[in-house]
Amino acid sequence: MRILLVEDDAVLLDIIQRSLSDGGMRLDCANDLAIARHLWAAHSFDAVVLDLNLPVNTEGHRGSGLDLLRVMRRQGDSTPVLILTARNRTDERIAGLDAGADDYLGKPFELAELSARLRALVRRRQGSIDRVVVGGLCFDRSQRRVYLNEVEMILPAREFDVLCELLSPPGRTVSKKDLADKLSDFADMLTDNALEAFISRLRKKLVGSGASIRTLRGMGYRVEEESA
Repeated sequence: MRILLVEDDAVLLDIIQRSLSDGGMRLDCANDLAIARHLWAAHSFDAVVLDLNLPVNTEGHRGSGLDLLRVMRRQGDSTPVLILTARNRTDERIAGLDAGADDYLGKPFELAELSARLRALVRRRQGSIDRVVVGGLCFDRSQRRVYLNEVEMILPAREFDVLCELLSPPGRTVSKKDLADKLSDFADMLTDNALEAFISRLRKKLVGSGASIRTLRGMGYRVEEESA
């Protein structure tokens, strides 16, 4: 899951980044509106965490995250957005939701609640659920666990993330570009060769499980249940 975090408080940004990263999310971070606008337009995200009162640039002028949200919505961007702000009055929450936000969390907040709300937003958008079964493969997204024929299989973080994207929701075809984009961040871009290596290793580990990763030429990859 790739998240754009827009927050100008350096301490809070670092705390959120560490917490969400420990939960298996990949984050790109922006501390002003210019950087946020650039990242949001250039990359594909599963969700955006957006503060409201933000610097416009390094000169310290302030602007509203709602303006950025309105611009992205007018451009047809439907990425789920959770507004995270100290502005927690009812009229301000209404303004955020009317601007196109999907959820609203006032400061102070619990990190566990932020993580849970993000997972819920992404589930609603993708139509996916936390626990997926394909053949003898059981994938538990919330617990970050994978079972093959009822035996837990420990996957490296990147292989887990690849499988997670392919199963969100199960049965969909995911292009190589979309996979690479969702599994990269600003400082660590996933190459085609690296992605193919992860797919190859996962295929070997799924042998005998009744689930396999199929390549659809020119389209991407899909997890399927093998026919008997």
